[in-house]
Amino acid sequence: MSSAFAHTTIYVEQYEIEAGWGDEPPVVNLPNKIVVEVAVSGEKEGLRTGVNSAFKSMTATLISGGAEKVLDINSDPRPGHYYAKILPTKTGSMSIKLEGEINGLPIDAVIPIEDIESQSVIAFPPVTGSSSVGEIGAVKNALSSLQKDVSNLKSNVGEVSLTAGGIDIQNAYNFGVFGLCLGATGVILAVIAMIRRK
Repeated sequence: MSSAFAHTTIYVEQYEIEAGWGDEPPVVNLPNKIVVEVAVSGEKEGLRTGVNSAFKSMTATLISGGAEKVLDINSDPRPGHYYAKILPTKTGSMSIKLEGEINGLPIDAVIPIEDIESQSVIAFPPVTGSSSVGEIGAVKNALSSLQKDVSNLKSNVGEVSLTAGGIDIQNAYNFGVFGLCLGATGVILAVIAMIRRK
């Protein structure tokens, strides 16, 4: 895989350190990897030599807002290429903090990498937000109505004696609540099925 344009390169004396995402654009909730290339600049422009064991005495920490995660760096078969698997869980900016040393040279650098995007950048066909919002609103209204019905049943049961004419009111109440719960479950499953079909 060749270096992508969205990767960021920093220079620390003779070392070129390039970092970015394995799959671009990085998308929330899709497995990805952080890729780092460490090389020594050659005598001719564009000529570089990969540095093996660059992370022997160096750590890489992924930073997002106030959250930090020390990366488990793996070596790629190509000299000077490294990667760490990651699952981006939130959109926004990230950076990689490198600390330690490479062959005795102290390294303390923060490298910004490409922002994580929402899944809408790769979604096809596009999901219309208005239909989902309407369906969620319908579910909320159904649940609210169900809660009111249960509250009304509870208050009515409290006013009636527990046995009237040989009928056990508590059992009738329990069956009523069970029926309402089944109805609400049916509505929720129907909405989920409608959302998945779109």
